[in-house]
Amino acid sequence: MTLNFGRLCTRNTLIGLGLGQFLSLLITSTGFTSSELAKKGINAPTSQSFLNYVFLTLVYGTILLHRRKPLKAKWYYYVILGLVDVEANFLVVKAYQYTSLTSVMLLDCWSIPSVMLLTWLFLKTKYRFKKITGVVVCVAGLVLVVFSDVHAGDRAGGSSPRKGDLLVIAGATLYAISNVSEEFLVKNADRVELMAMLGLSGGIISAIQISILERNELKSIHWSAEAALPFVGFAVAMFMFYSLVPVLLKINGSTMLNLSLLTSDMWAVLIRIFAYHEKVDWMYFVAFGAVTIGLVIYSGGNRDEDQHPPNSADDLRPGVKQDEEANSGNHSKGNTAGSSKTWVA
Repeated sequence: MTLNFGRLCTRNTLIGLGLGQFLSLLITSTGFTSSELAKKGINAPTSQSFLNYVFLTLVYGTILLHRRKPLKAKWYYYVILGLVDVEANFLVVKAYQYTSLTSVMLLDCWSIPSVMLLTWLFLKTKYRFKKITGVVVCVAGLVLVVFSDVHAGDRAGGSSPRKGDLLVIAGATLYAISNVSEEFLVKNADRVELMAMLGLSGGIISAIQISILERNELKSIHWSAEAALPFVGFAVAMFMFYSLVPVLLKINGSTMLNLSLLTSDMWAVLIRIFAYHEKVDWMYFVAFGAVTIGLVIYSGGNRDEDQHPPNSADDLRPGVKQDEEANSGNHSKGNTAGSSKTWVA
């Protein structure tokens, strides 16, 4: 296989790589804020996410109400998406109580083949050899991180590793379902509508879950600036993350999103080196290089050659010009399993 680096360095490739790494840094910041909360004895993962959903509802819900237009997708799809999103966040955070950080890092990769399978089945995405090669290189880079932890003796056991591993796999599967659903909706409905309805449904579901599972935990917290700031910092980072994810999904797709987020653990390592002056194993740097190369390979070239996007909601409204991606002429005859007739009102 020969790589044409002129085609790799396209505008969409560069935007996708840059945006992907910014999203990865946002995820890294949420990890550090969660760590600060854990150090203070605060264990309320659903409550942390709740404030993010409130921000999404207030900002994008206001814009949506100002438009005074009917929803482009049926409301109950957003309820299902909200449930999947809330529980995915909850399961992965919960897994840290039972298994090691290394196990979570490795098993979280399950979201990548899950996304590829779901996009192939429902979005009719066709992955060529170059794309698969990029995925393999990225995953190989993350496996190096895991081996680095083992080599450095940094693998801490958990109280119930099997239970924790199952929670991670379940959470990663739900992440994949959420990402693919968002990719479909952002191309067939509307980004503002997606964020507003996800915020509303996620907020309601989170509130119910908090009242059942985390009510006593919230009562026991001694609220102060030191406790409130990580909460707010987490919510702001997550709000920015959720707001920008649809942009990357539309440009490069959900597989690129999941591959980009692999580098979050490596950004965390760099912060440990420069901010906390900690020493890390040399294999981390090799792993970072491998993931970067894999991202370039995967995202390079003309994405429309590899993906046949479903019909957009604009197809249902005559006279509306389709975007450049939808106009590429690569529509498959079968469309998606969840076609516009099924998903879009």
